[in-house]
Amino acid sequence: MLSRTADHLYWMARYMERAENTARLLDVNYQMALLPQSAEDAEKGWKGLLSISELTNDFTKRHGKVTAKSVMAYMVSDEANGSSIRNCLMAARENARAVRGTLTTEVWETQNQTWLEFQRMVARPDCLKDPSAVFEWVKFRSHLSRGVTVGTMLQDEAFHFLRIGSFLERADNTARLLDVKFHAVESEFFGASSAPTQSQSQSQSQSPMQSQTVETVEEKNFEYDFYHWSAILRSVSGFEVYRKAYRNVIRPEKVAELLILRADMPRSLAACMHEVVANLKMVANEQSSDTVRRAGRLQADLQYGRIDEILATGLHAYLTQFLERVGTLGIGISRDFLVPVKA
Repeated sequence: MLSRTADHLYWMARYMERAENTARLLDVNYQMALLPQSAEDAEKGWKGLLSISELTNDFTKRHGKVTAKSVMAYMVSDEANGSSIRNCLMAARENARAVRGTLTTEVWETQNQTWLEFQRMVARPDCLKDPSAVFEWVKFRSHLSRGVTVGTMLQDEAFHFLRIGSFLERADNTARLLDVKFHAVESEFFGASSAPTQSQSQSQSQSPMQSQTVETVEEKNFEYDFYHWSAILRSVSGFEVYRKAYRNVIRPEKVAELLILRADMPRSLAACMHEVVANLKMVANEQSSDTVRRAGRLQADLQYGRIDEILATGLHAYLTQFLERVGTLGIGISRDFLVPVKA
């Protein structure tokens, strides 16, 4: 296959997956913003969303104060934001158009119709009057795109490059989501819970009023913890999966295990890397041995890893290293198969 054709297929899949991931994050953040909370906490949620996509500086320069309305407009339809849903869907469609002859009619029409319908949708003044409806539509169109690809395309090199793009993008996004959200809960929950834990050791000297205060703080922290981790799980369609897999209350270490090491969870890092390696092997050539080796080693680390070991060494350090390795893997794929990126 020509490297230019492979390049268009790879990036078509990545942009479609990126649009869906952005819609998922926006939807969950919007739903969380509807819960009773202070203005400061609501602002932190939207800042965290910008941080996941590394768009904080660009947003601040152009819009200044962070508000729900401005962030959603920026992430949904802003033409100047290269990571907005609008630009992702446009880029996916343009890459599909460039390799129209390689795709089935159904795949092309799905991509083209998605872009045309989205343009009509955001052109309406009341486009974001019901944000959840917009985000659900984007997720549905992404699901449809993947389903049509699997259901109609010959499983040849073109198909494998589409799959590599989808799952590499998904792995990157899941790691970013976990990294940012765990940082948020460390400052909000673990920091707040240190005082009750300390006072518990002195419970014999506490007055009834002090004990009641401790219980209130603990109850508040538990409620925050539940909604925080529920939101993370819902952003990756993992809430029902968690209940089925663990059958207990939502615990941070179990959320991390589900989204990092569980190969049967479709959006986990382990599941994504399994797909990346399997499809890389199908298109491997003489010069891609090092890239395949790197991908295989990353998959093996996830396959045989343990969540207690990851947490003991530091989740942030682990996810930062994972993102670096995924970035290096992406560079290797571009070098070995795609159009070389100019330095």
